[in-house]
Amino acid sequence: MGIIKVKNIRLYAYHGCLDEEGKIGSEYRVDVSVKTDLSKSAKSDNLSDTVDYVHLNKIIKEEMAIRTKLLETVADKILTRILNEITIVNKATVQVSKVNPPIGGNVAMVTIKMSKIR
Repeated sequence: MGIIKVKNIRLYAYHGCLDEEGKIGSEYRVDVSVKTDLSKSAKSDNLSDTVDYVHLNKIIKEEMAIRTKLLETVADKILTRILNEITIVNKATVQVSKVNPPIGGNVAMVTIKMSKIR
């Protein structure tokens, strides 16, 4: 088994419960890790035998572009797509962070972390 991680994917998106968040948007950071068997790709040296992190990044960018009220919702959609589209993934974990959230205080970011297992 092995783990592939893609860290600090930075995006601008429009998630949130407030109307203003849907209009002006905010900066987000996404981290993803997937657990899979890397022994075949380690021997074959073929991209088709492993998880392509370009594909992971594409899923994240596409799902983050669809407005949701809750970070939990977008994280769940990302995880579902990873497991549906990349069949060799056994477990996926995603962290979605909203940078400088509008919560009435000096807060660097809020983060939710979710996982799904095949």
